Amino acid sequence: MNTATPALCRHCNRRPVGRPRGLCWVCYYEPGVRQLYPSESIFARRSFGNVYRAAPLPPSPTVAAPGSPEKVRILMERARAGVSLWHPRDAAFV
Repeated sequence: MNTATPALCRHCNRRPVGRPRGLCWVCYYEPGVRQLYPSESIFARRSFGNVYRAAPLPPSPTVAAPGSPEKVRILMERARAGVSLWHPRDAAFV
């Protein structure tokens, strides 16, 4: 006999949980509520350029060839600065 009570929504505390983040269907789709409860999934994207904000473009493109040590150094600098790793006009393989 299963006597466990279902978990209740973290936001309204009235309806049973039916969506991720511990929310019920109504609260999950209510504008702004989902952002109040960050994802606890190990698969959630937590880096720059994630679903909540796009990282700004780097100040300038690079002429370093893809895969070169210089390009790797530039990518590390961009990651440290919190900008997008890729610029649309970066050098490409020819």
